[in-house]
Parts: sequence; C-alpha cells; structure tokens
Amino acid sequence: MKSPQSSELAQAVALLRPYFKRAFWYSLVASLLVLAPTGFMLEVYDRVVTSRSHFTLFMLLLLVLGAYAVMELLEWARSHILHAAGLELDRQLGDRIFSAMFTANLRRQQGGTPQAMNDFRTLRDFLYSPVVLALMEAPVALVFLVLLFAISPVLGWVAVVGAIVQTFVGLLNERSTQPPLVAANRSAIGAQVYADGTLRNAQVIESMGMQRDIHRRWMDKQREFLRLQALASDRAGGYQAVTKFLQTTMSSGLLGLAAWLLLHNQLNGGGSMMIIASLLGARVLQPLVMIVAQWRGAVAVRDAWSRLDQLLAAVPAGAKSMPLPAPKGFVQAENVVAAAPGSGSAILRGVAFGLQPGEVLAVVGPSASGKTTLARVLTGLWPAASGKVRLDGADVFAWDKAELGPNVGYLPQDVELFDGTLAENIARFGEVETAKVHAAAQAVGLHEFILALPQGYDSPVGREGAMLSGGQRQRVGLARAIYGDPVFVVLDEPNSSLDDAGDAALAAAVQQLKARGTTFIVMTHRTSILAVADKMLVLRDGQVQAFGPRDEVLAALAKAMAQAQQTAQQRQAAAGSQAVATT
Repeated sequence: MKSPQSSELAQAVALLRPYFKRAFWYSLVASLLVLAPTGFMLEVYDRVVTSRSHFTLFMLLLLVLGAYAVMELLEWARSHILHAAGLELDRQLGDRIFSAMFTANLRRQQGGTPQAMNDFRTLRDFLYSPVVLALMEAPVALVFLVLLFAISPVLGWVAVVGAIVQTFVGLLNERSTQPPLVAANRSAIGAQVYADGTLRNAQVIESMGMQRDIHRRWMDKQREFLRLQALASDRAGGYQAVTKFLQTTMSSGLLGLAAWLLLHNQLNGGGSMMIIASLLGARVLQPLVMIVAQWRGAVAVRDAWSRLDQLLAAVPAGAKSMPLPAPKGFVQAENVVAAAPGSGSAILRGVAFGLQPGEVLAVVGPSASGKTTLARVLTGLWPAASGKVRLDGADVFAWDKAELGPNVGYLPQDVELFDGTLAENIARFGEVETAKVHAAAQAVGLHEFILALPQGYDSPVGREGAMLSGGQRQRVGLARAIYGDPVFVVLDEPNSSLDDAGDAALAAAVQQLKARGTTFIVMTHRTSILAVADKMLVLRDGQVQAFGPRDEVLAALAKAMAQAQQTAQQRQAAAGSQAVATT
C-alpha cells in the first residue's frame, strides 16, 4: 500500500516492485550459478584425472554447459524484466512529466525546460544499469561470505574487514566526487540552455556581429563544465583504482591465507578449498566494486530524481473535472488583478468588462500598458492573482485546455510555428481536415499563395517557420487561430507584420467569423481593426481608462484629447503672459 507521505515519483517507482522481485530471484539463481566453472574445475581434477573416465568428463561437461545456458537465460530474462520496468515507468509518468514541464514553462517556474525529460530518461535508464544489477547481486555476496566462514572463520573475518574497507572507500568516493559532479551537471544544463537560446536568436546574433562574443561566453560555460567533470573523473578514477586493488589483493590474500591455514591443518574441506576461498573472496567484493565504478551514474540519477521530485511537487497533477458543454462565447472579466508568474508586481489592476457572443472588442493602449498580459490571462495561460476571467460562466484558467482548446483561438504577439507542413500547422497538428484548413487559409487571404507553392499545403514551414516571411508566418498563425470556427478568439497585435492587403484580409476574417457568432478580443496599436470592432477598451498602466461601445469611447477620447490640448494652450498662454509681465 502506497504511503500518503511518499512523493509522486516514489509512488510510481513503488508500483514497479513486482518487476524488481522477479528480477531479484533471477539474479539470485544466476549469481549462484557463477560458481559452476569452479565446481567443474574441481570435479575434473578430483574425478576425471584420477579415474580417467571419458564418460564422467562428458557428463560433467554437459552439466556445466547446461548451467551456463541457464545462467545466460536468467540474465537475459532479468534484463528483459528491468527494461519492461523502464517502459512501465514511462507509461506511468512520461505524459505527466511532459505536462508538468510544459505547465512550469508557461508559469515561468523552475523545471520548465527540456532538462526534465532528460532527467526522466536518466532515471528510466538507471533501472537496468550495472548499479541496480550489483544491488540485486549483493545478497548473494552474503551467501558467499557464509561459505567463507564455513571454510574458515579466519577467512570469513578477513573478507568482512575487506568489505568494510571497501564500503569506507565508497563513502570517501561519495564525499569527494559529489560536489564537483553536482556542479558539473548544473554547468552542463546552463551551457545547454544558453546554446538553445543562442540558436533561437541566430539571426540577431549574425546581423549584429555578436557571434564571437556569444561564442566566448558559451565557451566559458563549457570550460567550467569540463573542468568540474575532469575534477570529478580524476577523483572517481583514483577511488576506482583503490577499489580494484582491494579486490585483487583480497583474492590473492585469501589464497595465501588459506594455504597457511592448510599447512596448520585449520582449513575445512582440504586443499581444494584454497581456490574456492580465493574465488569467493573476490565475489564478496564484486558488487561493491561495481557500485564504486558506476558512482558517477548513481550521483546523476540522484540529482535527476531531486529535480523531478521538485517539478512534480511544484506542478501537481490537475484533478479531473466534469466535462463542460461547449461555450457560446459569453466573456466576462471580473476585476482581474494579474502579474507575470513568479512576480509579485501586478501588471493588471482591476480590469473588468463583459462581451456577448459575436462581439468584437478592440483593446488599445500604449506600450507596457498590459495588453499582452491581458491576452494571456484571457486565454487561461496565466492565472489571475484575484478576480476571474469567465467563458460562459466557467473559469478559463481552470478549464481543461484539451477540452476547451478547440473552442478557442489565440494568436500571440510573437508567432511561433512548428516544424511540419502548412496544413499541419493550420490544423493545430491534429487530424488535418482539408475543408477546414482551406477555409481558414481562404479567410486570411493565404489560400492562393499556398496553392502556388510546389508542394501546396504539404509544404514544410521549416524550423520555427523559417521558410516563411514575417507576414506569412503571421497569416498562418491567424489561420491556425480561426481554424474550426472557434467561439472565442484572442489576437495580440495580429497585424503588426501585415501589409495593407493582409490588414484587409484580417478585417474580413474577423467580420466573417463575427457573423457566425465568434467573440473576438484584439490587442492592437493600429486603427484599421477598429472598423469591425463593436466595443473598445483603453488600457493604461494596467488599468481600464475607458470601456464601452466603440463610437462612444472614440468620442470620449477625442473630447479628452481636445480638453488636454486646450488646457495645454491655456497654460502656455498663461506662461507667456507671466513672462511679459516680468519683463
């Protein structure tokens, strides 16, 4: 039964116990069969050489070959079982970790990088690593130790001392290599993240001649990683050499000690026990030697486990909610206060408005007024610190996005396209319904351009849409936003890269979907979209300065502007009069 105190990751690994139990029993038998060559050698010397019997040799050879076959079969089965455990762990947690990583990235939390999937792969691969196999063989080492005590208590205690020394070496290895290994892993992650950011901004770097300096900074990070890794490797290599020396010394030392005991008639079982004692002594230390040799991998797994544990704790799995009916497009913002995830400084303060299905709201305001933040809160990407954004009465942020997504369209300010075809990008990488894809492309004036391409709608867009111009990427993003006639669409500066023809196509697309009942909220600096807007909202410093029907808001803005100009003229005239009077 799973403990309620254990972490989500620990609970998932605990469910793999049946796999580990089967693998353990296979390991136990296979490890005992390791003694088969020794037994064969002793029997050949004891029976075959003295009796000169070909039949005895044949039967012994047949038995040892059978033992070898069983041992290899058991080891293959053990490997297969542990691989199956890794696949089961992937089935249990793969989607969960990807979702947590994705959510953490949206919320700008720690762990929201591809490193989470690398950590999960490290943990999954560890399940069938040499360290796990060594741990499974450790109980057999105790059996060998008992056999040593049966041959001679002196030999047994010498083996115990050797195991204690080996364990002490392992602890020293841990204390010595852990700090540089942890630091090296962090440096490696930092260098990878820096390299990814560099590649994403390659055009800017190239155009302004920044490549040399950017490369220098990356090399500094890379050198630090290599320095720390080399330091950890040097220390681990030293302890590994000591470990192998102890194992070799133990084997030879037990052989010599057994010979001494035999000379003093203190060795049970006769002269053949000298060889057995030597072999058993080496086997007692073998699991410890394997663990020390693979210690770097064990430290990497421990760090990966810690990071995954923190990620899953910071982004708990969402509770399954009841399916909601498809929305109709009623939008309500209720005194929304919002900040960027991880920041305590509010960007939006008390934003409130309401829209009916089929209405178009134009949100205007100067730069840094909070328009992009409002777009993210409206689509449920960012949570509201207080207040709610509701779609047909339901909280947008809490709504299951897999369920809500087909009913919502979103065009961010920075359009991101994904490696694939034009049709796949427009269809949101779901099932490509040709009629809907063509309809969306036609609505934004993109259909003729796509048909003129050699591969038409099957044309690849390239990484991040590199095969398209800025305006073309924006139109593809717009087509994706309106694909399937969603009931609620948020567009953040949708015409920033469009020419006049694109502007006209945007207005026509909004007008077309508006007639079908789609609710639009458009963040814009340009006035061309105002022609199809029903309402306007003016944002300044994250607060609503005006909201209402478009014409009323425009009239109020014009009146306020005229009053401001009149006031400025009066102040200027008063200042001039005062200057004359002073003269």
